[in-house]
Amino acid sequence: MNTDDVSRVEEYLFVDDGSVPNNAHLPLVIYRHVLDTGPGAVTACETLFAENGWSGGWRGGVYPHHHYHSTAHEALGVVAGSARVRLGGESGSVVELRAGDVVVIPAGVAHKGEAASPDLLIVGAYPGGRGPDMRVPGKGDRERVLANITAVPLPSTDPVGGRSGPLLDCWHSHLKSADHRQAPL
Repeated sequence: MNTDDVSRVEEYLFVDDGSVPNNAHLPLVIYRHVLDTGPGAVTACETLFAENGWSGGWRGGVYPHHHYHSTAHEALGVVAGSARVRLGGESGSVVELRAGDVVVIPAGVAHKGEAASPDLLIVGAYPGGRGPDMRVPGKGDRERVLANITAVPLPSTDPVGGRSGPLLDCWHSHLKSADHRQAPL
């Protein structure tokens, strides 16, 4: 892991668009160039995530259709190749991800692979190994999905930085701001 670049963090906040619940309180976070690349990158990423309490992992790519998880947050470590991914549903943002990047997707935020290099390989993991469900926008019991998203606990660690990673500060800060906006005058 390249800890010098942990400060290269991007945040994207997506609100409910009527089809995709997204997560109006927790931003999606992208860390640029924080993973090792090349030989051994897969094992190094899996080890990093596991040491930081993110497990239940898998290896693969990003589904070519919008989907989200209402029962877990998800970390994606790009260990090889590159991908263009749409985040937040059809009206969301398209981002380019490259080997070395990590994306932390809060529960409820849709993601879809739009293009990928032939060598794309992603390692996925969940805080505490919490297994995700698979949801498709516009399908299923919306009330239950919204309740699920609200009930997902904040992770106790950052998948990249452990107990001192920027994810925790970012998410706590956004939740604190949301509480102040909702407080009565």
